[in-house]
Amino acid sequence: MSDTKIPYKIYLEESEMPKQWYNVRADMKKKPAPLLNPATNKPMTAEELSHVFCDELVKQELNETDRYIDIPEEIQEFYKMYRPSPLVRAYCLEKKLDTPAKIYYKFEGNNTSGSHKLNSAIAQAYYAKQQGLKGVTTETGAGQWGTALSMACSYFDLDCKVYMVKCSYEQKPFRREVMRTYGANVTPSPSVTTEVGRKILSEFPDTNGSLGCAISEAVEAATSQEGYRYVLGSVLSQVLLHQSVIGMESKIAMDKYDITPDIIIGCAGGGSNLGGLISPFMGEKLRGEKDYKFIAVEPASCPSLTRGVYAYDFCDTGKVCPLQKMYTLGSGFMPSANHAGGLRYHGMSSVLSELYDEGLMEAISVEQTAVFEAAQQFARIEGILPAPESSHAIKAAIDEAMKCKETGEEKTILFGLTGTGYFDMYAYGAYNDGRMSDYIPTDEELQKSIDTLPKID
Repeated sequence: MSDTKIPYKIYLEESEMPKQWYNVRADMKKKPAPLLNPATNKPMTAEELSHVFCDELVKQELNETDRYIDIPEEIQEFYKMYRPSPLVRAYCLEKKLDTPAKIYYKFEGNNTSGSHKLNSAIAQAYYAKQQGLKGVTTETGAGQWGTALSMACSYFDLDCKVYMVKCSYEQKPFRREVMRTYGANVTPSPSVTTEVGRKILSEFPDTNGSLGCAISEAVEAATSQEGYRYVLGSVLSQVLLHQSVIGMESKIAMDKYDITPDIIIGCAGGGSNLGGLISPFMGEKLRGEKDYKFIAVEPASCPSLTRGVYAYDFCDTGKVCPLQKMYTLGSGFMPSANHAGGLRYHGMSSVLSELYDEGLMEAISVEQTAVFEAAQQFARIEGILPAPESSHAIKAAIDEAMKCKETGEEKTILFGLTGTGYFDMYAYGAYNDGRMSDYIPTDEELQKSIDTLPKID
């Protein structure tokens, strides 16, 4: 199809929106390793998981056979408030780069939470409400997940308790206040309000916090209060399932205009956006129908895929969560305080970890000053101020487009623009003032945390 017939923004009709989530595990010949009970090292049962998670979410977490799972009608209706999200042809960026590559991005920032996280937050809040719970607890790093969950809980009149990584709590006050505006209780983590928080503070008194710390506190808060469950914004298979609407909408829109991407790129922290974007395309690759190049882009300061090990590890610093086999830096890994680009989790989704281990996708790490340089370039050319997390994918997409310029290849690139950066101006200010620096952990530093991995027979 001629480029002149492809609009800048491709929107789907409501009738074209996905009615089901896609479960990529159903097409994986080698399934992700099961979650293990840390007390027994045996696979977690549905009953054990139900003490922490909502019952229906436990079923989704353990479901490796159903390729498609129906999206409840009430969630479909909520999605219509901000979905379908646009698939954008980056004509201006292509022109500025003078590249023969065709660049598309799926823009997930067109809702008040500012990111893709709302896709799963509304689903998890819905199932909590259906179960008759009083409220939920969670952690948040940069704040997108906490913001999205506070919105979803407000919609369903659920109590929402958020443990926010301390440095983000201090650096991102506006995102914190959006959460509070929607009724959430926001606590900087680690805190003295939980036993595990006090323990972490005694061991690391000067810590700026980590997602692993915040997860520990949120799980303790959920399991110690009647009528509460813990919900998570990334990593778990149920979250990748909900986020598959990103990739499914992208594929429907591209098929509509006879567009086939050669390269699909996503930022990688815990895996929610990347997994959601690539899932239906990966399904085609797994079934032998088509082939794509998938690139996971992670920060050089928290490089779980590119420098971690594939092993069972705790999902949290306090070691109260199940064990998951994943690419990990060790649950005790603490990102540097100067790390402002998000994607701070020590491990990676078990689904994505297995796909990466099988060589079905690639991974690269990038330094944060280069990420913010790409973010600034994108903002000036495409007119959207991107979230720092999204900008990891932007950096890689630009690099791939420049390779096409060198070789003359006309490849089609799709990347995920996970959200906007309007609540991340502290980080942008540090970059603009020249105060931002790159920190890359040494092998010795990483080995120190990796050496603490649990021993699983």
